[in-house]
Amino acid sequence: MHDFSKPARSSALVVEGGAMRGIFAAGVLDLFITENIYPFTHAYGVSAGSTNCVGYLAGNHKRSYQIITDHARRDDFMSLRRYLKGGHFCDVSWLWHASLDELPLDILKYQQRGIPLTVVTTSVASGEPRYFVVEKDNMNDLFPASCAMPLVFRDFPPIENEPMTDGGLTDSIPVIKAYEDGARDITVIRSRPLSYNKDSVRFPSLLKPFFTEHPELFAAVTRRAEQYNRALAFIENPPEDCRIRVIAPPDPFPVSRFTQDLEALNAGYEQGILAAEDFLNLHMIRSDAANA
Repeated sequence: MHDFSKPARSSALVVEGGAMRGIFAAGVLDLFITENIYPFTHAYGVSAGSTNCVGYLAGNHKRSYQIITDHARRDDFMSLRRYLKGGHFCDVSWLWHASLDELPLDILKYQQRGIPLTVVTTSVASGEPRYFVVEKDNMNDLFPASCAMPLVFRDFPPIENEPMTDGGLTDSIPVIKAYEDGARDITVIRSRPLSYNKDSVRFPSLLKPFFTEHPELFAAVTRRAEQYNRALAFIENPPEDCRIRVIAPPDPFPVSRFTQDLEALNAGYEQGILAAEDFLNLHMIRSDAANA
């Protein structure tokens, strides 16, 4: 059995997004931090999964938990009143910068760890995914762009002069990208239970008026379910030269995309910790530091 304390030739961590559902991944990754589980050669994150992942790689224990249970529950972040007046419903730019000011990331540790984090965004012009490796100089633009859900966040943050939006529209679980990049041992942290498959948009004509200036982005919205379920099919039946292991929330899971209830969020966090413990025990994964 593969010893996770010694990285495979190319092993990847893939973390799904899902806004407040990211509390589950926060619990999983906090246990990984506590147990010093860093066997990966690469990491991939989408939307909230990207911010969870950078906190893990920086070794900032409970940082993601604090952001989700504190900053993301403030009116500065989520406000229906502001939205009805023409502002953002979820101000992801404020969330990134405010949390960075109050809960600084250990960027030096991220750099020294040597596990590059690839973050997914979606090109507004082409409706195709874009992939960027996190660097100190691009992170303040990259993370808000990956989390910028269309309609909910009214701007399209530019990356390299190209307007971007939520990476989850085009590659919610970038497991195929990880495989194409050479990963052959992949661990996926989902934000939905294993039983979940995404349904197609039922009434796309109702959404189309919101995307009149961005037809390719509208096309991405309409094919999102196909893209999402393609990733699930890959996870369920990977190529013979690839092993994929999944950590997923239980069904039912008490947290939805915009959950604000602290009790539900705490329950989701604890479920993440328990799922990570089960995962480590099942695969007999412990770091040398944890065994010392």
